[in-house]
Amino acid sequence: MGFARTCSVALVGVEGVVVEVQADLEPGVAAFTLVGLPDKSLVEAKDRVRAAVVNSGAEWPQKKLTVGLSPASVPKSGSGFDLAVACAVLGAAERLDPRELTDLMMIGELGLDGRVRPVRGVLPAVLAAAEAGYRTVVVPECTAAEASLVPGVTVLGVRSLRQLIALLADEPVPDEEETPRAGRPDPLLAGLAVPGTGLAAGLPTGDHLPDLADVAGQHTARRALEIAAAGRHHLFLKGPPGAGKTMLAERLPGLLPPLTPKESLEVTAVHSVAGTLPPGQPLVERPPYCAPHHSATMASLVGGGTGLPRPGAVSLAHRGVLFLDEAAECSARVLDALRQPLEAGHVVVARAAAMMRMPARFLLALAANPCPCGRHGTPGGGCECRPSSVRSYRARLSGPLMDRVDLRVTVEPVARSALATLGAGTESTATVADRVREARTRAAARYAGTPWTTNSEVPGHELRTRWHAQPGALAQAERDLECGLLTARGLDRVLRVAWTAADLAGRDRPTAEDVATALELRTGVQRGIPTPPARRRPRPDGKHLRRPTPDPAQVTS
Repeated sequence: MGFARTCSVALVGVEGVVVEVQADLEPGVAAFTLVGLPDKSLVEAKDRVRAAVVNSGAEWPQKKLTVGLSPASVPKSGSGFDLAVACAVLGAAERLDPRELTDLMMIGELGLDGRVRPVRGVLPAVLAAAEAGYRTVVVPECTAAEASLVPGVTVLGVRSLRQLIALLADEPVPDEEETPRAGRPDPLLAGLAVPGTGLAAGLPTGDHLPDLADVAGQHTARRALEIAAAGRHHLFLKGPPGAGKTMLAERLPGLLPPLTPKESLEVTAVHSVAGTLPPGQPLVERPPYCAPHHSATMASLVGGGTGLPRPGAVSLAHRGVLFLDEAAECSARVLDALRQPLEAGHVVVARAAAMMRMPARFLLALAANPCPCGRHGTPGGGCECRPSSVRSYRARLSGPLMDRVDLRVTVEPVARSALATLGAGTESTATVADRVREARTRAAARYAGTPWTTNSEVPGHELRTRWHAQPGALAQAERDLECGLLTARGLDRVLRVAWTAADLAGRDRPTAEDVATALELRTGVQRGIPTPPARRRPRPDGKHLRRPTPDPAQVTS
């Protein structure tokens, strides 16, 4: 009788559970039994592992073989257990030393020829192994760079089971074919992408980013974009077709600061599980941008699917931007599903197979037309929609959802004069991004020692009790609250936006002007923001031009 064990990881969302893979050989009729709540793809591992072991030059034991995956109460899915199962069987058959396998964590799929194929979710799996105390992991060579992002872990990248057997048995390591045939894609990389999602869904590709200098006019919308990026405030753009709503939203990710090392690991883990990491890019360093079509379903937006739930668009946009164009065309039920992750920063998807908790701290950008034809309220637009149709169209964006949106901007049609002067004195993305970065740094210094880093994350109670605005600055906002124009949540959000405006202006705390800016961007109503007095024009001789004092005798009543 032979027995051996090693370890692998089962993923539930982006959280890993260490699974002990045990192999037991007993005399009897040759049979292979796999127990421990495996799914269909894992049950098929019996045939993959047998063929891979034989084609790697090792002998398959002709005995009664039982492989157990413990704990048995955790559902296991996927083909990432193949490598651990094969080594446990070889350890029970004494082809490998069972003592060498006990402290190893193995992740990888086996081809019938013995090659080790990559699987999705290597980074969160290695993170779970490191938290459990494992210091050596074996992964496919294609994903070794991704696994090496976890500090304190030794990564062994192998191309085939034959190489791994030689390493563990202290034998000469054979060479394996490294590259595919010329002109053909590497078939091993097929395991890293989910069919239909594309290799870089939600992630910026290349060094070129859309420039804010390409936007003509839209000074209020540009200001709202800057405030949204500096404080991570949610944004709603309303305007007729062709006014530039989508153009503005596409430039929002370029204003966000690069991800911190901790944020990069969080984003990379989500995209590794979803199968959207681009080849050769093991670490995501820039904020993602996800723009699903308005026909997206509930499962595609918040996560779900058959069997174990998978990440949705709200998780793919974690630490980045989720843009919903034509938001009024989306299902009202799908839009209202955003309310919980907007407040909590994560989404919990419960299914019969498992319950999944996924991170979902994103910046929401909505864009919609004012009516079904898009011409309501525009000068000379000629809107032919009935008033009931306009009301029904706007009601698709529910009040509770819009109450969570801090900035609501009307994007007016671009004038010909603005197009003629495009580029003259228009700030670029790099210029605005520098101000955003300085404002984020100022906010992070203020919230040092707290769980928050941006103004949008701070609870309103904390802002009112620990960080005070200037005396009398909130008078107008408090009057709006008493009149029912603002909810209590809306007042907190106005205060957060005011802090962001103060950070951008370099002030220590919000003034009445900052609060008026926040109220105007939330309600769209001019609040009489005080403007500085105009400077007097200097004369060539150094004196100033003054308005002449009228003669009292010439003044008529």
